[in-house]
Amino acid sequence: MENDVFIIEEKDQGTRIDKYLAEVFVDKSRSFIQGLIEKESVKVNGKISKSNYKLKAFDKIEVEFKEPEILKVDAEDIPIDILYEDKDVIVVNKAQGMVVHPAPGNYNGTLVNALLFHCKDLSSINGVIRPGIVHRIDKDTSGILVIAKNDEAHNKLSEQLKDHSMKREYCALVEGRLKNEKGTIDKPLARNKRDRLKIGVVEGGKRAVTHYEVIERYNGYTLIKCMLETGRTHQIRVHMASIGFPLIGDPLYGFKKQRFKLNGQMLHAKTLGFIHPTKNTYVEFTTELPEYFKAIIDKLRNELKYPD
Repeated sequence: MENDVFIIEEKDQGTRIDKYLAEVFVDKSRSFIQGLIEKESVKVNGKISKSNYKLKAFDKIEVEFKEPEILKVDAEDIPIDILYEDKDVIVVNKAQGMVVHPAPGNYNGTLVNALLFHCKDLSSINGVIRPGIVHRIDKDTSGILVIAKNDEAHNKLSEQLKDHSMKREYCALVEGRLKNEKGTIDKPLARNKRDRLKIGVVEGGKRAVTHYEVIERYNGYTLIKCMLETGRTHQIRVHMASIGFPLIGDPLYGFKKQRFKLNGQMLHAKTLGFIHPTKNTYVEFTTELPEYFKAIIDKLRNELKYPD
């Protein structure tokens, strides 16, 4: 564990500390520096700093780079659907019912447990519990995720998430027949104060934007494509419920009375596109809908052909 120390010159006064350090450590992104500051690894004149602190001449800056935590999550021989892999990233198609990373009360059977068995090298930025995990999808949402195998790849992918340049498209089956062919839902989201398991549309919450387009309409249901501009927890599920079209099978935000017996919401992360962190070229991956998803769509299509 080493500390880097800097004394601020007059020419740098007034500069935000995160911007200054990102320029000093040219191999580190600004978001990585902000992460160090959040973890209280940066001090100004012996005191913990904030990212928006503006430097003064002769400030003494100390930056502590802690050694990565030793991974203690168990590797498990769990089959995973790998769409692509190289020395920097792994792209997987996660099955419905699989949790992305361990959490209190659920330390086994996750995607991270499976990844650790398959691959010993994963980025250390998110620590012991979430090695390599750049973004997440819900347990009962299926579809594509990209995992970082080193810190450089992780930082570059995280930047794309932050600036909304990563392409993320989902397929969702919702209750009701949407009239408009397309639309945008721009509603802030935050934790529901009455039910901590839920996210709600809350004034003053984090901005959340979902674009949607109709793919097909059925009797009482609509298949849609959702494009994420932001990536908040439960975003598509809450946004669609907020306009009266909750996802079929959604145990938290859907209708209590469900026609189909399902293990979770009908939501699939179908397409993911990003700039490869070292090749600097755009790559895009897409998957077929899971069989249970296609079976329900086939049933709804048949009802249109052969109405009762």
